[in-house]
Amino acid sequence: MLDIKLIREKTDFVRARLATRGAGDELLIDGILLADEQRRKFLAEVESLKSQRNRVSKEIGALMGQKKIAEAEAKKSETRELGDKITELDKLAAKADADRDVLMLRLPNLPNEAVPLGKTAEDNPEIRVHGAKVNFDFKPKSHVELCDTLKLVDFARGAKLSGSGFLLYTNWGARLERALIQFLLDLHITEHDYTEVSPPLMVGEQCLVGVGQFPKFKDQYYGVAEGDDAANLGKLYLIPTAETPVANIHREEILAEKQLPIRYCAYTPCFRGEAGAAGLGTRGMIRVHQFDKVELIKIVKPETGYDELEKMVANAEKVLQLLGLHYRVILLCTGDMGFGSAKTYDIEVWAPGQGSYLEVSSCSNCEDFQSRRMNMRFKSESGENKFPHILNGSGTALARLFVALIETHQQADGSVKIPAPLQPYLKTDRIV
Repeated sequence: MLDIKLIREKTDFVRARLATRGAGDELLIDGILLADEQRRKFLAEVESLKSQRNRVSKEIGALMGQKKIAEAEAKKSETRELGDKITELDKLAAKADADRDVLMLRLPNLPNEAVPLGKTAEDNPEIRVHGAKVNFDFKPKSHVELCDTLKLVDFARGAKLSGSGFLLYTNWGARLERALIQFLLDLHITEHDYTEVSPPLMVGEQCLVGVGQFPKFKDQYYGVAEGDDAANLGKLYLIPTAETPVANIHREEILAEKQLPIRYCAYTPCFRGEAGAAGLGTRGMIRVHQFDKVELIKIVKPETGYDELEKMVANAEKVLQLLGLHYRVILLCTGDMGFGSAKTYDIEVWAPGQGSYLEVSSCSNCEDFQSRRMNMRFKSESGENKFPHILNGSGTALARLFVALIETHQQADGSVKIPAPLQPYLKTDRIV
């Protein structure tokens, strides 16, 4: 969440930066300041009454010492009345605090001032392009056709098992998916200095609040119930991305400065309910409810946050370069950024069978927005507790990488050529 001191002291600045997102979030500021003012007023009154009660308590002691029992009893009655007032004000302060926090949790992050102004994806500037679109001397097939003819994915049986938006990888399709996951993990661990972790696939609500997915997007994720126990529904949720558990690993901890930077890498399946909003009636792998992803997480000192973001983007780009895929890097404008991000790059790979670019990686610096929500800090060498920057990025996501790979490397005879880095994992140079 945002720093309440920043909202108090630079109100106009916060409003202006929120307004660049174009979602009207700046309208929440008045309510936050009102609740904050009430909270501070009640707390100040509590402190005044406590000071008064302490003074009266000392007077009671003196009166008791002087055997002035009647006067002491009157003072005791006064302290009880003060205690009742304090209790009532504590309740009012707690309510104001809760009201403020409800609004604070609904506020998105402030876009970094280096982020371009814009309203939609149409306003996102292209930063760079790698390679060129592949030219075929035959009519290329879509990934759906390739998956059918090569029996890589059984779309019909996947839907029979779980409904639309779920995939059943088969034979070489399952092996290619597994090979891609292993390749991504090995690359980031051995060449990019990430530490692999394997997190739970279900997390508590506090983890989703921590990364900013709750409360705003609570209706888009899968709640879990044990058996038919509806009362426990929502105590755990299927993760929408490995960012959710991995970024929370050090929540409510105070790290030592020498521990930073921390770089984690994790493979997990991801579960997204909101994919249905785009209409999953058509066959394919572009938008699905369950997909695999290798996620990159960094916890770093604030002064290195943006250098580390550039490195993370380069790590994700390396995947596509090694696989011989054409892609472009996009800088998201203020109106197209995610809720928790201060600055985001998207990497979009070219899928010739689709005739379009597909997002396979989104790399963001959330600055201290998530660490404040998680109460994760680090102790500087000077002894000051600070909030670190938390970065997240896809390194990369499947199934869109799968789509781009088979569509790009398809051959005239209907086979798919396997890029050299994947051949040791698959033990073949093509799928026929």
